[in-house]
Amino acid sequence: MRYYVGVIHKNEGSEYGISFPDFPGCVSAGASVEELKAGAEEALAGHLRILMEDGEEIPQPSTVEEIMGNPDFADGMPVLIPVAEVVDKTVRVNITLKQSDLSVIDRNAAMLGVSRSAYIARSTAGFPPRNVTSVSDAAGSFRSSKAGRKAS
Repeated sequence: MRYYVGVIHKNEGSEYGISFPDFPGCVSAGASVEELKAGAEEALAGHLRILMEDGEEIPQPSTVEEIMGNPDFADGMPVLIPVAEVVDKTVRVNITLKQSDLSVIDRNAAMLGVSRSAYIARSTAGFPPRNVTSVSDAAGSFRSSKAGRKAS
């Protein structure tokens, strides 16, 4: 388990807010400390997931002393937020595709606002179905699902 320092801020008349100095732009808020904690864990995990999908480097956590020594965070309250260890390392690969397939991938990725790599990774997350053990099984499963839709 890794812990990143979050800095809690609370202005009069506002919700609790938390920011993560190691990840500028990663923030969360909540009406209560319990809500804030849950939102902070979710925001941090989501931010790390996006960085991994985009092939970005995940920094080592800064220390509380380093962060609280920064005047931008000196008025906040530091808290350690846990995240599961990052075990799925992103690797760079070269692939060969038809130009038309690459155009479709790039268009869909742009529509979703993600990188080409992130789009390909997300597209494969649920394929093949769990009961498929070979490419021919996958093709048969796909054909069966299309036939079932036509019959309905």
